[in-house]
Amino acid sequence: MVSGEAPQAEGSVRVDVWIWSVRLTKTRSQAAAACRAGHVRVNGERAKPAQALRTSDEVRLRHDGRDRVVVVSKLVKKRVGPPVAAECYVDNSPPPPPREIALQVPVRDRGTGRPTKRDRREMERLQERGPGPGR
Repeated sequence: MVSGEAPQAEGSVRVDVWIWSVRLTKTRSQAAAACRAGHVRVNGERAKPAQALRTSDEVRLRHDGRDRVVVVSKLVKKRVGPPVAAECYVDNSPPPPPREIALQVPVRDRGTGRPTKRDRREMERLQERGPGPGR
């Protein structure tokens, strides 16, 4: 095994480092920012980036519009490849929403400009939202 890939048997690791190491976020700064914003919970409590993480802890992460719920099985301090990363946690996340629902974005013809109030109301009616209170 390459140095850094060997899971550690004991001790603790920073939450932001572990989230980045097992590839739940692309960068460590994204992991730290998620912690500071309150999008990371360890055992039900908000986690700061430097909080110690141990095996069997439950980590809840809200990232890219999706909730991830993982249980730590192995601790790693350095970023590892996807096969090794998959062994470091047990994924209890709910399944992602279907792509049809997640990517429903209204499309306007190019060059039509900004929608008018009438256009906006028509788009809201088509999206079944209806105008909100006070509109």
